[in-house]
Amino acid sequence: MTIYLVDVEQVIHTCPAHEGPHPYDTRRTLVDVIPGGPCRAPVTVRCGGQTALIPCHRHEPAKRQCGACRVIVTERTITNHHLTEVAG
Repeated sequence: MTIYLVDVEQVIHTCPAHEGPHPYDTRRTLVDVIPGGPCRAPVTVRCGGQTALIPCHRHEPAKRQCGACRVIVTERTITNHHLTEVAG
């Protein structure tokens, strides 16, 4: 499985339209990618007289993909910055 490691940074504020603080700006930074390797369960696709083998991640839903094609996103850090002034 391919693992994407990300850092999340959120800016939170309070405004009259919502009761409590809420994020209004979220940024994700890609930190690292650990590749899963080649597909272990390629799918045969036929169109007329042509056949082709394609990786399962291009054809199957996530729950039916092989371990190498499956994607996992891991949040390494989540940082919240709260603006103290009230937006008006």
